[in-house]
Amino acid sequence: MHDQAVRRLSDFLRIPSVSTDPAFDHETRRAAEWAAGQLKEIGFRAEIVNTKGHPMVLAHHDGPSAVGVAGGTAGGTRSPRILYYGHYDVQPADPLELWKSPPFEPAIVDGHAFHDAPGQRIVARGAVDDKGQVMTFIEAFRAWHTAHGTLPCAVTVMLEGEEESGSKSLEPFVNAHAERLKAEVCVVSDTGMWDIHTPAITTMLRGLVYVEVMLHGPSHDLHSGMYGGTLVNPINALAAIIGQLHDADRRVQIAGFYDDVDPLPDAVKKQWSQLGFDEREYLGEAGVQVPFGEKGYSTMERMWSRPTCDCNGIIGGYTGKGAKTVIAAHASAKISCRLVAHQDPATIFAGIQRFFADRCPPGCRIEIESHGMSPAIAVPTDSAWLRAAQRGLAKTYGRDAALIGTGGSIPAVGLLQRVLGIDSLLVGFGLDDDRVHSPNEKFELHCFRNGIRAHAAMLAEFAQTTARA
Repeated sequence: MHDQAVRRLSDFLRIPSVSTDPAFDHETRRAAEWAAGQLKEIGFRAEIVNTKGHPMVLAHHDGPSAVGVAGGTAGGTRSPRILYYGHYDVQPADPLELWKSPPFEPAIVDGHAFHDAPGQRIVARGAVDDKGQVMTFIEAFRAWHTAHGTLPCAVTVMLEGEEESGSKSLEPFVNAHAERLKAEVCVVSDTGMWDIHTPAITTMLRGLVYVEVMLHGPSHDLHSGMYGGTLVNPINALAAIIGQLHDADRRVQIAGFYDDVDPLPDAVKKQWSQLGFDEREYLGEAGVQVPFGEKGYSTMERMWSRPTCDCNGIIGGYTGKGAKTVIAAHASAKISCRLVAHQDPATIFAGIQRFFADRCPPGCRIEIESHGMSPAIAVPTDSAWLRAAQRGLAKTYGRDAALIGTGGSIPAVGLLQRVLGIDSLLVGFGLDDDRVHSPNEKFELHCFRNGIRAHAAMLAEFAQTTARA
């Protein structure tokens, strides 16, 4: 069974569903069709729903047809409906020369050792973000369906194809299909474990504001010998403005940026201190030895509970091989702000606009384009659904799940909370060294196998749970 699951995952990974690049639009749709086909095989009513961007996969399974089906609900109670969310699109594979194997030709290679036996990992773009994790719950559904001919409770699956490119179609889709997406809780597997032996439930998720800033100067590229020093160089000017985003203590200088940031509660800080976080190992995985960031905070606090602002890319002028001496007509930068609870993405976006507008050189023009906004999320830690997930994870791993934060952002979580009024359980099976968004992205097959088992165990617990439990 496990070998067959790995083969199916490999088939999924071979589809280069790069959502941000129009050259891959056909392949991105093919990935949606492939995922819908898998769900249909195991009893779901699955369909491809077109949007203005990439399509959504929407699938429903009504669970046990009658009380008393093995694994179903007991005592005549209504079977709860659980919504599962994931994404089938992936990041671009660039730079291709850094991959040890082709990014869309999955490779099974030796990895960690478990219980004195060699471990293996699957290496490909999307291995852990998010195709591999999507397949953990699809394979859990398959196992239940194979064993019982049904699922223990009602399930809805929503897979999007634009998570890696701003999720622009997600909100219109959720608003239009809110009735069809009704559920008691949403399960998301797009996060990580505490370590390879310890499962985790993410209860704090940072939000995101992602923009592209363009500074326009002269009407066309100019000879740097003829015009250098006589007018504004957009590359120099934009770089100088970006350099003002942080002060000497690494605090973000956008006006009002910290107005709604609450201090970390002492109880949470104490819990985190007991997790045994290894700062040296964490930094070492990134090839770094010295921590860096906002003054007065630990690495863990910076990673999970403090807002950030980073330049993710900068472009301008000639970037090919050799020399070409020009003053570029414009320069652009991609900038992301990771937000914490209570920060309003629209307010932060407006602050970014003011920050760059106030510093725009005379005679130049600033243009700012949004590539997505989502709020930070704090998940209740005392819900019946979270306790059910904890029980399922404990049965699988033989130990309690860690309650953690994460620095990443999942736009769907805040949207589902706002539109559908449901919380999300962020239960992922990735590891810190999985090279998410980087060359040689991988997923440990040990994590894949246990992720399937954990989802099956959690599904059984959900079937016995009500919101009042």
